[in-house]
Amino acid sequence: MRLRDSRLRRIFVVVNAILLALIGFCCLAPMLNVLWCSISDPIALTRDQGFRLLPIFPLNFSGYETVLGYRNIAIGYMNTLIYVVLGTALNLVLTTLAAYVLSRKRFAPRNRVMLFLAFTMLFNGGMIPNYMLVRNLGLLDHYAAVLLPSAFSVFNLVIMRTSFAEIPDSLEESARLDGANELQILVRIIIPVSKATVAVIALFVAIAFWNSWFTASIYLQDRDKWPLQMFLREILITTSQRSLSSGVRMNTVVQQTLVKYCTIMVATVPILCIYPFVQKYFVKGVMLGSIKG
Repeated sequence: MRLRDSRLRRIFVVVNAILLALIGFCCLAPMLNVLWCSISDPIALTRDQGFRLLPIFPLNFSGYETVLGYRNIAIGYMNTLIYVVLGTALNLVLTTLAAYVLSRKRFAPRNRVMLFLAFTMLFNGGMIPNYMLVRNLGLLDHYAAVLLPSAFSVFNLVIMRTSFAEIPDSLEESARLDGANELQILVRIIIPVSKATVAVIALFVAIAFWNSWFTASIYLQDRDKWPLQMFLREILITTSQRSLSSGVRMNTVVQQTLVKYCTIMVATVPILCIYPFVQKYFVKGVMLGSIKG
């Protein structure tokens, strides 16, 4: 019986490893394809189109020289970092405060408030009323036009509220016996215990701000305040000569194709570097280490 179980376990481990390897390859293959195409010979790349597991020699880095030498890429990076840092911080602060209040049983109207907030997930004023509101507040062509409309997410609130509500009341009561106030309980008890949830939500919000371009396209006319994705969209979709006026002028479709691949890599790699630092929070239990005994 033990021999049979051991054999079945080995089969399961092998099959599981093969399936996970295939899934990992499917996730990694598109990025590898873009990477190899971005450093391949541009003329050979146009002749030999399709999925690539290896670059086409001789290697060519002229696309990266053009993209990184383009003035607006630096501006886009700076603005995107501003939006990501400020937007993520603002969203986390508002969501954490709201989730803490709505997760406490002593807050009597918490269910009615949650119903009101959940209603906004299904119905909203639409694009035109939102634009009129931002315009009347004088926020057009201002950083706040991108930050404030995305400063609060009901979906993230529901996730964080559920996490906070699962924390035993005994932790909070023991902190009160030690003289802690509401802010101290939130900062020293609730958030450390729920750091997995907070970290994941922070990652989701940061990625949303990093990839956001539609809000900026509506409210921002000043190119000096455009995020990186707006310039990426300009290069990838419109491919206008105006988008490359500050860099090396592109006169052929071959060179423009190479620039597209390089732009994707330049815009994607930084946000991918964050995943290794947050990945551990996806597998940690929310209550891990909070209560012993």
